[in-house]
Amino acid sequence: MLNLDRLRTLNAVARHGSVSGAADGLHVTTSAVSQQLAKLERETGQQLLAKNGRGVRLTDAGRLLAEHASRILSQVELAQADLEAQRGQAVGELLLGAFPTAARGLFPAALAELRDAHPQLRARLEEMEPDEAVPRVVRGDIDVAVVLDWYNKPLPMPDGLAKAPILDDPADVALPAGHPLADRDELDLEDLADDEWVSWPRGEFCHDWLMLTLRGKGIEPRISHMAEEHHTQLALVAAGLGVAVAPRLGRGPVPDGVRVVPVRHSMCRHVYAVWRADADRRPSIRAAVEALRTAGAAVGGRTG
Repeated sequence: MLNLDRLRTLNAVARHGSVSGAADGLHVTTSAVSQQLAKLERETGQQLLAKNGRGVRLTDAGRLLAEHASRILSQVELAQADLEAQRGQAVGELLLGAFPTAARGLFPAALAELRDAHPQLRARLEEMEPDEAVPRVVRGDIDVAVVLDWYNKPLPMPDGLAKAPILDDPADVALPAGHPLADRDELDLEDLADDEWVSWPRGEFCHDWLMLTLRGKGIEPRISHMAEEHHTQLALVAAGLGVAVAPRLGRGPVPDGVRVVPVRHSMCRHVYAVWRADADRRPSIRAAVEALRTAGAAVGGRTG
């Protein structure tokens, strides 16, 4: 009989395209992946992997079995969801991913609520950006991801996922305290056409959004510095090195030397949870989403 853990390993190799990628996704060593695949080859009596340069590729038999493994693992997920739904309680382990400001602004309260309301549920958080989190939900590496998009730039979403809004997160502009517009009650982005900007790193979803939004206002962005963490961006603003977008979720007190000013035509991030549709009946997922929505309401966001 085929071993489910070994099928999961083969499926991971097929999804990630390499033994090392599968090891990272499964949180095991490459040696453990190789051992599982060698045992699976002995079980099936067929070669499932072949060398391909410095890496490996699936043989025809490997691809065939990987396709079956994907369907089998999906059925196992459905079975687990049905059993959990029949029991009607949030139990077992729940793996959650979230981008940094959501991890800071939502999850302390949400995780505490889950712990108190569902003591048999073991919820674990890992910080990650949406472009990593969504594929990991699709692959089944995590159960729920909290992701974001912007009012004018949706996040592409694959088929097979369910989603629920958590909150709408307004964003202001952070200016050095000595900036000529720092004492304004509100401003337009066009007022900052001649300023240098502090941005998220190139290639990130939010960096692409910032470029799109400024260019949509007729501004060719002058990016002086790039930093992933909002607190680092604000420290650069405090030093007078540029202006930045400052979402409110998880922002906390701004550093001395920074003023945050609302934008007249408000900018907003949509924050929502996503999970695999075939796990939709799991009480643990529904409990997590409800806890996140409660946390979102507590920080002043509007849930849809």
